Amino acid sequence: MNLTTPALLFPAISLLLLAYTNRFLTLAQVIRQLNASADRGAALVQCQLPGLKRRIALTQYMQGFGVLSFLLCALSMLALFLEAEVAGQWMFGTSIVTLAVSLVLSLIEVLLSTEALSLVVRDLEQAKREGDGSGA
Repeated sequence: MNLTTPALLFPAISLLLLAYTNRFLTLAQVIRQLNASADRGAALVQCQLPGLKRRIALTQYMQGFGVLSFLLCALSMLALFLEAEVAGQWMFGTSIVTLAVSLVLSLIEVLLSTEALSLVVRDLEQAKREGDGSGA
């Protein structure tokens, strides 16, 4: 294994961390908007709170494992540069494992996000049905 192997993973992890940061910022914006909303005590908002809490925690862990993966990748490159091949290989392998954990957490967060959107769609459909029923 040479120095270029972990170097190939380096930009991918950087882009992944950027995507995670964007997701975190969007989640923070949604929470702040819900907090500022006059309807913050509404049933729909209250139903979303547990999912939002889980998504915050998942995003924190996603970012943590992503940063750890990035750090291990950098240390792997350093070890390979210093000709400590076995240490470099282990750190690179661990970097890939932590990256995989980060990606699985990301998938779980996306599934929770989709579940939250489904709640909103159901609420919109119910409001439409109630609106159609009262107009007849």
